[in-house]
Amino acid sequence: MYRFLLTRQWVILTLIALVLIPVMVELGFWQLHRHEHRVAQNQRVTEALAADPVPAEKITSPGHEVPKADLYRRVSAKGTYDTRHEVVVRRRTNSDDEVGFHVLTPFVLDDGKVLLVNRGWIPADGPQTAFPKIPAAPRGEVTITGRLKADETSAASGIKNVRGLPDRQIMLISSGQQADSLGKQVLGGYVEQTSPEPKDGTPELIAEPDHSGIGPHMAYAVQWWLFASGVPIGWVVLVRREKRDRATAAQTPAEETVPAHA
Repeated sequence: MYRFLLTRQWVILTLIALVLIPVMVELGFWQLHRHEHRVAQNQRVTEALAADPVPAEKITSPGHEVPKADLYRRVSAKGTYDTRHEVVVRRRTNSDDEVGFHVLTPFVLDDGKVLLVNRGWIPADGPQTAFPKIPAAPRGEVTITGRLKADETSAASGIKNVRGLPDRQIMLISSGQQADSLGKQVLGGYVEQTSPEPKDGTPELIAEPDHSGIGPHMAYAVQWWLFASGVPIGWVVLVRREKRDRATAAQTPAEETVPAHA
């Protein structure tokens, strides 16, 4: 009755089904792990943004690589802006997806070390080859607070570190590169400034990272598991239809062949 399952066509179809089921189940668990990772990351960022600021030098130092556990930690620092060595980071967007620059200003601490401070976003009003006009930073000694970030890399950001850029323009924020340029000790990573707020709202402070959305990963996981459960159901449906079609064909009387007249 089911001998047709031993035919080459049905053997191949059955093997494909047997392969698809565990693959789809595994893809579902992969999406589940991505969902759990996103939830854990959101929780970590939420806790970091809610914590009281700590002195930057307590969690970073020259040559220090900022770990994931310290990303977005609120830090504070007291010192003066070194606007003579200010640079801009090219091809950065604001909350409205307008293309411009990030303003990166060295912040000299009381002990002479330097903390890189991303003061915010400005529009690219002039030619890309010209250094843009930057709103002045506060003069004298000030206290700033912000979110600690790790040095940027092409692998993590997807931004190519183009060489031969115009003077005082960079593609990626790197404390190591800035240390070589300044000839000073630069704390690892950099800070996205949150206060004091700039006069007239420019540079535009960088918005908080999204730490509420969980993405579609859980929905994708459920979809893959539904697909996996649908494979055996579909296989059974096809088998039953094949059996019915064969039974119908066997019950249909063969047409008699009418001999041709000479």
